[in-house]
Amino acid sequence: MATLDKDIFGLNVENHELVKLAYDVYLANSRSSHAKTLKRGEVRGGGKKPWKQKGTGRARFGSTRNPIWRHGGVAFGRTGEENFTKKIARSSKQLATRQALSMKNAEKAVVVIPEFVIKDGKTKEAIKILADNKVDTMSNILLVVPEKDELTLRATNNITNLKAVRPTYLNVFDIMNADVIVIVEESLDEISDWLKGDK
Repeated sequence: MATLDKDIFGLNVENHELVKLAYDVYLANSRSSHAKTLKRGEVRGGGKKPWKQKGTGRARFGSTRNPIWRHGGVAFGRTGEENFTKKIARSSKQLATRQALSMKNAEKAVVVIPEFVIKDGKTKEAIKILADNKVDTMSNILLVVPEKDELTLRATNNITNLKAVRPTYLNVFDIMNADVIVIVEESLDEISDWLKGDK
């Protein structure tokens, strides 16, 4: 039975501010910028002045595509070029990941298995390995494997509630959203090296 590093899985997390920050950074950096609105100059039509400048008693307008008109352009709308990315120091990211792992371990949601060997790339192989290690295959599973080879990917890609990652790709978002974290024993050293800043 593998022993979990207390500096990674045994921290006393007094507050969740750093974990929340790392979670928000992950979401922000995953956000795409595809939404785009049309400005008044991009909306079709509106070339003719709706009425003459003076003498009608109405407010002056030069185009029916003014933003305050129906079917007009959008003022200060999305351009499709917004940058939503946020930055967090690497040391802070590593500490937040250690805190998240410690919180999950305190909930007894971390399971270490001796190996995860897929021979034929079949989904039923992956499910059997998890079931043999008493992992609830209906829960949201984060599987940490030393290498994501083709057979492992083929066996796990069809399991909608399972995500397989390498140790250096662990992040707060995946950890906090997982019901159970399954770690292949061989991955523990790499997790320790990365999260302690040795790499």
